[in-house]
Amino acid sequence: MLKLYIGNKNYSSWSMRPWVLLTQAGIAFEEVQVRFGDDFSDPGSQFKKTVLPLNPAGTVPFLVDGELVISDTLAIAEYLAESFSDKALWPVDKARRAQARSACAEMHGGFRAIRNHCGMNIEADLALQGQLLLRDHADVRNELARLVQLWGGLLAQHGGPMLLGDFSIADAYFAPMASRLKTYALPVPPAIAAYVERVHALPAVEAWTEAALAEHAFVLEDEPYRLRS
Repeated sequence: MLKLYIGNKNYSSWSMRPWVLLTQAGIAFEEVQVRFGDDFSDPGSQFKKTVLPLNPAGTVPFLVDGELVISDTLAIAEYLAESFSDKALWPVDKARRAQARSACAEMHGGFRAIRNHCGMNIEADLALQGQLLLRDHADVRNELARLVQLWGGLLAQHGGPMLLGDFSIADAYFAPMASRLKTYALPVPPAIAAYVERVHALPAVEAWTEAALAEHAFVLEDEPYRLRS
């Protein structure tokens, strides 16, 4: 059986992507959680000691299929799409598939200001910090506008309910961004807000969110705005 190694569900946006994809698609897998500690980025931490023998990159998530270890989320998504072609994880239509891949690539390499300033933190209410970030950081404002443009264009073109019509890798890939919009109460147009709600209503996202809220783990390195939970 496939094994997916992940970090804390409250914080690990990259872990959320393949977990949501596998769960929403109904693909059987074993979850192995390696919790972050306050020193998890330290080479001598328990986190690194657990992960490094399996994944030399020293990061989560990574997927294990027999002797194969895949440590990049986009590579994991591509591997799953090829392994489970019946699930249509990418859109069947060639043009939509290209749009989905393009959107995922932009998320994979971009939106760095939002990712840096608005770390995923499902259990927190950081609406005030969101207001301050929008006031003080033009790059956050610009990236939020681009996100609205990207999502809005795809939803308008394909009619929803998901970005490319039916659920696809693209929706799993942007699920952590939808979570950030909620945590930081970042203002978006009604059509985008409705999409955020539909993402959170996906059974896989609901399950991830419930588990994140149940963790009750406070990792200082992932908490730039709070001293305690």
